Amino acid sequence: MGLLWLWITLGVIAFVALISLIFWLNNNLLKITRYAFFGISEKGIKVVHLSDLHGKSFGRKNERLIKKIAAQNPDFICITGDIIHLYRPRDKVVALQTVSALKEIAPVLYVAGNHEMRNKGYRFFRKDLMEAGAEVLDDRTVETFGLVVTGLNGASLKNGTLSKIAPQGARDILLAHEPQHIARYAEHGYKLILCGHAHGGQWRIPFTKKGLFAPGQGVFPKYTSGVHCCKNSQMVISRGLGNSEFPLRLFNRPEIVVIEIN
Repeated sequence: MGLLWLWITLGVIAFVALISLIFWLNNNLLKITRYAFFGISEKGIKVVHLSDLHGKSFGRKNERLIKKIAAQNPDFICITGDIIHLYRPRDKVVALQTVSALKEIAPVLYVAGNHEMRNKGYRFFRKDLMEAGAEVLDDRTVETFGLVVTGLNGASLKNGTLSKIAPQGARDILLAHEPQHIARYAEHGYKLILCGHAHGGQWRIPFTKKGLFAPGQGVFPKYTSGVHCCKNSQMVISRGLGNSEFPLRLFNRPEIVVIEIN
């Protein structure tokens, strides 16, 4: 009986260790996803798209994340919100360190997500982000590498702000945190829309493209990752890097999106 209990104990320990390893890999092993788009620019441009860091650290000062992004040699980097978590003050330190390192690689374009907009200190954090080197596109448009890029902050996704700020002429890229408003974004003729927020559905069903839950969409959400089309617009959803209220990913590794515009 003593030997049997020993084997049962070892089996339980091995099972727990295996489950722990699976969750660790799913939450810390970075994945690069690549997309190519045509007809947006006459010259080749590479964009790295990041979202939903939520203060996550991949190594000391996010060195693993920074190294992988640097290896892509992007022309510019887009961050589509929730770089911090609403209730974790330390996330701001991680976020600013990360932005400061990223701007040494390429220009950083940033829009706020729902966690920034719900944070009472966002106006101060926004200033810190700009000092760290980010171009904050909260309801603003800029031109970079010949592309016209507009950003919507997390408070302007459902109102009429985009109608007011959409530029005349070319509308190449829109940065907006939440993907479920794709029809509203597409009305304005942006060729490429970059979003995050859904965290890939948090837990993904193996061998499918489905996630279990996303804020604003509920159970089995439609918009969690990949490319979605509406009218003449194409939307790319990042599965994000960190976690918020729900602490673990499953079958859903943190994602760096690399976009080749040819």
